[in-house]
Amino acid sequence: MGRVEVKTRRWKRVEYERLIEGGFFRPGDPVELVGGQLIVAEPQGSSHFAAIRAAEEALRAAFGPGWEVRGQGPLALDDESEPEPDVAVVPGNFRDYVTGHPSRPVLVVEVSESSLALDREHKGSLYAHVGLADYWIVNLIDRVLEVHREPAPDPAASFGWRYRSVQAFGREASVAPLALPDTPVRVVDLLP
Repeated sequence: MGRVEVKTRRWKRVEYERLIEGGFFRPGDPVELVGGQLIVAEPQGSSHFAAIRAAEEALRAAFGPGWEVRGQGPLALDDESEPEPDVAVVPGNFRDYVTGHPSRPVLVVEVSESSLALDREHKGSLYAHVGLADYWIVNLIDRVLEVHREPAPDPAASFGWRYRSVQAFGREASVAPLALPDTPVRVVDLLP
């Protein structure tokens, strides 16, 4: 049998936003734009949702006033990417983003169960590509926090970039965000 070539279409962020504004997606549809592709997010179990809430609470306490801790809010990273990470920390407050999504988070956190490989490789490469210096994965499978830092070019990675430094921290550890190096966050506070 001959091999069939599948053609796909890459989407731009402005086109994706037009689809949203035009009502193409229903409220709550788990879709995000990552590298020109429409990605369907994993369904949230109770543990996944509890970990998102735990991360939001811990990061709000750590960052305090002057920082917006966004739960599952869109980020306008580049012309082909508008992911909705589980948690992102951006400067300012929600009113600063009424006319446009933030584009330069200081920290992005993904909570991972079935999406662990996607979050490590695909989204990790995207976040490294756009220069995000601090990317955390709350790994619910191994019950650790993975801290990804030092974005660097890597032609073999999905978006041509990866993180050179990847460390796993157990529940007894604390990790300080790069944006607040003197403010450690306990890993146990990020786990449900």
